Parts: sequence; structure tokens; C-alpha cells
Amino acid sequence: MIKKKIKYIDPKIWQLIKKEEKRQEENIELIASENYISQASMYAQGSKLTNKYAEGYPNKRYYAGCKFVDKIEKLAINRLKKLFGAESANVQPHSGSQANQGVFFSILNAGDLILGMSLNSGGHLTHGMKLNVSGKLFNVISYGLDKNQKIDYEYIEKIVYEKKPKLIIAGASSYSLHIDFSFFSYIAKKNKSYLLVDMSHYAGLVAAGLYPNPIPYADFVTSTTHKSLRGPRGGIILMKSKYKKKINSAIFPGIQGGPLMHIIAAKAVSFKEALSLNFILYQKQVIKNSILLSEILKKRNFKIISKTTKSHLILIDLKNKNITGKEAENILSSVNIICNKNVIPNDKKNARITSGIRLGTLAITTRGFKEKEIIIIGNLIADAILFRKNIFFLKKIKKKVKNLIKFFPIY
Repeated sequence: MIKKKIKYIDPKIWQLIKKEEKRQEENIELIASENYISQASMYAQGSKLTNKYAEGYPNKRYYAGCKFVDKIEKLAINRLKKLFGAESANVQPHSGSQANQGVFFSILNAGDLILGMSLNSGGHLTHGMKLNVSGKLFNVISYGLDKNQKIDYEYIEKIVYEKKPKLIIAGASSYSLHIDFSFFSYIAKKNKSYLLVDMSHYAGLVAAGLYPNPIPYADFVTSTTHKSLRGPRGGIILMKSKYKKKINSAIFPGIQGGPLMHIIAAKAVSFKEALSLNFILYQKQVIKNSILLSEILKKRNFKIISKTTKSHLILIDLKNKNITGKEAENILSSVNIICNKNVIPNDKKNARITSGIRLGTLAITTRGFKEKEIIIIGNLIADAILFRKNIFFLKKIKKKVKNLIKFFPIY
């Protein structure tokens, strides 16, 4: 049956898809924002739901024929609310970036002042980076890390009282420790600011009870669904009930048209998976793997930003290894270990070069790697970077990687 269908696929695209599948199988994936979706979610994502236009919301659509997609979206919403203990939820954002935009356009006007974590300190570009719409439409002030490479809460308190931003954003893209959402809530309420928590990186850990839950503290919580939640590529917004109408209007018709019903179905599947005991056990292993990988690299004299990790990600300062983030990314890629170059606090190199790399344990844990494999991977990373000029040695490392991954197929 499958072979009969393949002949209708664009041959060039099909060939590239197969090559990408092979690439994924043959590489150790350490990009902290990537994961492997379940086959059940993938099937929903590739279903005939993609044919249905469903502008609007359940029972309030602009097109007929929505009785089944209405049930799917309601199921996704109810599962998501149960997963995080939220009052209301919107599952329509096409991405985490659009989830954040939905919040912005529901409560802010152009020129309003927002406070977010700077990109160089571990924040996300949608938190006020000058080239992003968040930095172009709004006035932005930023916070960063203190001398111990932890979020500078003292500075945040000072700047909030001084500048009085209308919106405060908590959340990060490359910060490995826990974030004190209760502090942000206290400061926001005292200043009468809105509080948005972007938990895109930590959502799966939050769902498993292994990372602080921002729901009790924030007016709005946004997330992607494809990182630690292990779902399809997309976004979500959780909020207090009083903001439901504003958020829904900001998404549709504010910044989006028809929702991607096939993606929403895949989200619903992933939310059900995240409600299971197996998901909690998975997230526990994610953190075990991350901590162990961090410890191995520290023993090999690699400098870990914030000294440790309490999540799935690790940020590494490479200055003492006389190598840039870009060079390290390329070296590791050559031995089939995939990570991303990343700016570090007070980085003097630009974002295309960087002085660091970011590692994450989501995808490898999904693949089945545990402590035994993490010890091997940590030492292979260190060896590749430290002995990068030895081509023969790099070939041996690549062979070891291939021997390791053949026992851990993705699907």
C-alpha cells in the first residue's frame, strides 16, 4: 500500500525527505530546542485534517463542516488545561513566536514599555530583540545575569520600580537554572504590570512537576509544543479566564487566519502523552542526563555557564579552549554530533560566531540514551573539541558515534 502511494510523491522532494530521515538517524541530536515527535502525533499531523478550513473557534466558525474539528480543538484545550492546571487556553498559535505576539497585541499598544531578558544573557529574540517585531514595535529594557551567572533579581526589582514597564517577560532560551516566577509575580503586581512567562524550553519539565509551574503566578504563559513537550511544531497560550476573550481575538482575527487543524490534532495527542506516567519518567531521565553530561564536561575542564544545570540544557563557555562556538559546532557536526553555537553572557563575539555552544538532552533521551551512553557522549564531545586538529582521531570519534546510535533507532 505504501509503495503505491509513493509514486504520487514529488520524486525530488521524496528523495530529500529520505536523506533527512537518514541524517537524523545517523547523528546524535543535542540541539536543546529539538526533539522527536511520537508516531501517533506524526500520524495526526499528516492526516486529512489539513484539508479543513476552520477560521474562528469551536461552535463559532466562519465555515460549515466543522463539527469534528470543533471536537478535536475542544479536546486539545481541555487536555492542555488539565496538564498545567490553567483556567483557559488557546491552542491555535502556529508557533511560540506567534503565541508571544498574541499576548503583546492583546494588552499592549505600539511604543509601550516591556522588560525582557536580553538575548546575550539567555533570553529569546521575541522578548525584545531589536530586529524582532517585539523590539521594533515596543520600547524595550532588558535584564541579564549577575556575577554568579544567575538571573539578576536585584537589578530587575530596581529597574521595574524605576521604569515601570507595562509588561514583564520571564523565560529564556539558554538559561539552565530554575526561574523564580513568584518573584516576578510579586514585582509585577507591586508595579501593576502584566506578567508573561514564556516556558517554551521548560514546558515538558513543568508538566512532569520537575520545574516550577508559572501558571499560579503569571497573567499569561506561552510555549512551543515541539521542545520538551515532545509534540508537533506549534505554540500555545495559557491564561487566566478574564483574558480569554482578549487573547482569542488577538490570535484570530488579530494575527492569524485559519488554524492548522492537523497540527492542533497532533498537539492534542501530545498533551495526552504528557499526562502519562511514562512522560514523567522520561523527563526525569532528561534531567539526569543533562546533569551527568554537565559533570562530565566539567571534569574535562569545560566551563559551564551558571556552573550547573537544573533543566535539559547546558550552556558552555569555550573561551578557555581557544575555539569559537561556530568552530566547535562545525567540528562536532563533522563527527555526527549536532549542537548549536550560542552567545554567552557578555559575549564579545557576534551571534554568527559566538564564544559558546548550547547542548540539550531532550532528543537523545527520547531516543533511549541513559547514563551509560551519556558518559560516552560527554567524552566524545570533549575529545572532538580538544583534539580537533587530529583528523585521524576525529574519524575514530565519528566511527564510535555510528556504532553507538545503531542500537538506538529513532522510530
